[in-house]
Amino acid sequence: MHVIPVIDLKSGVVVRAVAGDRGNYRPIDTPLAPASCDPIDVVKGLTAFCDDFEWLYVADLDGIEVRGRDRDSIQRLCDAFPQLRFLVDDGSATLRDISAFADHPRITPVIGSESLRSLRQLAAITDRLRGEIALSLDWRAGRRLGPDELFDDSSHWPNTLIVMSLDRVGLREGPDLDRLNEVKSRAGDRQVLAAGGVRNVDDLRSVHQLGCGALIASCLHDGTITRGSLATLLGL
Repeated sequence: MHVIPVIDLKSGVVVRAVAGDRGNYRPIDTPLAPASCDPIDVVKGLTAFCDDFEWLYVADLDGIEVRGRDRDSIQRLCDAFPQLRFLVDDGSATLRDISAFADHPRITPVIGSESLRSLRQLAAITDRLRGEIALSLDWRAGRRLGPDELFDDSSHWPNTLIVMSLDRVGLREGPDLDRLNEVKSRAGDRQVLAAGGVRNVDDLRSVHQLGCGALIASCLHDGTITRGSLATLLGL
């Protein structure tokens, strides 16, 4: 099962994501990195918590909110953790946006549907990167964020999909299994990752039973997933 930890970056520090209300995110307070919200310290805590993590998902909120991309922090993370590969969502939606990391061997760009204005933009990026991207299908309060055609026509989907329920992030409400199952049923052999709402190992088992993986954050910092329970799950 693919279980991928997430960090959200804002103004160079890791913040706590809650309900997709990005304007009110605050620097993270986590037992995994006591007294620090520096991304290097937080990721050290995550990798110490579980040395089976192979990927890290980085949400660059400054980029997503069009305030300027934090390329420096992402490069610092790549340099500090050569054992990790990275899924990076920085609001990229054009060929120019992805240019900085397009050929980086350990970075896979995440294209969020909320950032796209047309399918033509996605097609150009897919062609440039030979399909080596992840597409995040984003919802908020049941509403699709992005071009309707992208949600309706699965022929546009790359090999990795993220089902992002922004309004469930950090709220301990559980993943949206119905939506996840609907996307998975249309995704065929593509990898599908749940994002938003995972509370504990039982939620991860439910996601796994649908043939999906998950992005997780709050449950790691809150301690509702333990080292032992996660190790047991990843040994499935």
